[in-house]
Amino acid sequence: MTTSTPSALFVCVHNAGRSQMAAGLLRHLSGGAVEVRSAGSMPASQINPVAVEAMLEIGIDIRDEQPKVLTTEAVRASDVVVTMGCGDACPVFPGKRYEDWALADPAGQGLEPVRVIRDEIRARVLSLLAELGVDPVTD
Repeated sequence: MTTSTPSALFVCVHNAGRSQMAAGLLRHLSGGAVEVRSAGSMPASQINPVAVEAMLEIGIDIRDEQPKVLTTEAVRASDVVVTMGCGDACPVFPGKRYEDWALADPAGQGLEPVRVIRDEIRARVLSLLAELGVDPVTD
């Protein structure tokens, strides 16, 4: 009997903050049990350095990640598509599960507000793992 690995795609406009933090958290907390993607409708040239710093504080390194453009293939290949303020840019396919996480944009914010955003994303990622039937990795 074979089972398929669940997959999730996180999408925001620039793929530089929220979606990168969510992807990093899901990769870490799932221990590889979930295939993780992130993308942006208008990708930035680099990841938000404050988001990188906030993630490093909790032992997750996203420094080597690069913002990626949202593709139809990425949406098609994902079981769950989580949008974070990408508006109507995300293609919709029947049979896909979509969630919209209303989160503040970390762009231009200092470390303290980005920590709050990170912690909210972490709580939502833990809920998503529970819904996918995946036990989180404990630190």
